[in-house]
Amino acid sequence: MIIKSAEFICSNTRTDKLPPPVLPEYAFIGRSNVGKSSLINMLLQRKGLAKTSQTPGKTQLINHFRVNEDWYLVDLPGYGYARTSKVNRGEWERFIRYYLRHRESLQCVFVLIDSRVEPQKNDIDFCNWLGETGIPFLLIFTKADKQSAVKTDQTVAKFRKELLKSFEDVPKIFITSAENALGREAVLGSISELNQAFVL
Repeated sequence: MIIKSAEFICSNTRTDKLPPPVLPEYAFIGRSNVGKSSLINMLLQRKGLAKTSQTPGKTQLINHFRVNEDWYLVDLPGYGYARTSKVNRGEWERFIRYYLRHRESLQCVFVLIDSRVEPQKNDIDFCNWLGETGIPFLLIFTKADKQSAVKTDQTVAKFRKELLKSFEDVPKIFITSAENALGREAVLGSISELNQAFVL
């Protein structure tokens, strides 16, 4: 897929204020500081489009980016650690889950996992919730450039083993790096295939 255009459309927490659900959209979510904004900027080849930060929990809104005028990439707040109150975290979780369950044009959720860490309970729990809710999702392992391919493969194998305790099959997995664009064509290729099948 060639990215011809990518523009920020809106940020909010109110699902009734989202763009009309007439284009396919793909949500990106993961634990705080998983490298989500860097990955989005790499995929769309737009440095600074998604705001990056060294502070975990920086994204606190549903952010819509319209790509090639025919689909949306949606940047969702991270789960897990964030420098905010439990009340705020609970509120974020409610609106995120409401969006994921009720957004008619949502085609798939890309769950981002840090390839350098052991399987985390909140990642596994979130994947299990998506499975129980019937929301399609794919897995993106980030920051693969930070370690050897062998270590990344070991992390992926451990994560697969955990998911197979709840799932018959593990969703498709992508290995990525925002630094060297590893996995970019594979992720965009999957979105392109899903776009072709989009029917409201």
